[in-house]
Amino acid sequence: MWKSGRSGAEGCSKPVTQNDVVIVGYPRYFTPNDDSYNDTWSIKALFYEHDAKVDIFDRYGKLLKCLNLKNAEVWDGTYNGMLMPATDYWFTLHYNNLGVRKEFSSHFSLKR
Repeated sequence: MWKSGRSGAEGCSKPVTQNDVVIVGYPRYFTPNDDSYNDTWSIKALFYEHDAKVDIFDRYGKLLKCLNLKNAEVWDGTYNGMLMPATDYWFTLHYNNLGVRKEFSSHFSLKR
């Protein structure tokens, strides 16, 4: 019988359970132009997670903002009071899943 590197009983891997999956929803872009639509950026899906934090970086890896999701913090597209340019920004989400510290990274766009 051929096996493809799987482990466990009869060559099968451990089943994925509902506790193994965390769906992270976040805006793919935001437009901070004071029109009250998409003026700030944050991950709203993890407000229930007390230790969830987001670090936002520019394309060179410079840390621009740290968001504490428990306090419903958002990013308004500024750094030290200056408007940041319209471009892509990267983020790392730090959260706990069943007591294990996890990270998720991706990017989004700031459009002006």
